[in-house]
Amino acid sequence: MTMTLNAQRSQYNNDAILSASPVRLLTMLYDRLLLDLHRAEIAHTEHNWPVASSNLLHAQAIISELTVSLKVELWDGGQGLLSLYNYTTSLLVMANVRRDAGSIRESIELLEPLRQAWHEAAGQLSVPESVSTGESRELGVA
Repeated sequence: MTMTLNAQRSQYNNDAILSASPVRLLTMLYDRLLLDLHRAEIAHTEHNWPVASSNLLHAQAIISELTVSLKVELWDGGQGLLSLYNYTTSLLVMANVRRDAGSIRESIELLEPLRQAWHEAAGQLSVPESVSTGESRELGVA
């Protein structure tokens, strides 16, 4: 039985996610989050509301996952990051309900520096994929 190209790509992506370290998973989530927000922003400018909404909902799901996995008690900035996630979630709801492009843009401006910071931190750690979850807890992630 041969797999289609889409099925192969999907299997490859699933394997990459399942084998990624916690730090790598975090950077992957941020990358996808910003991709969703940029797609929503473009769809909004084109008045393509279903595509904008779909991307905004997916971005909200990612922020929800980031919120649930955040261990605020493990580092001083944890509570501030939780507040930022909560605020950004409210922005995305407003963007979707009121078709507010400004809320999408504000979310991007708030989250892009975090995406870059997590990538820099991950690069400085030079953590092999077989890292134990105990090391990643220093960053406040599960």
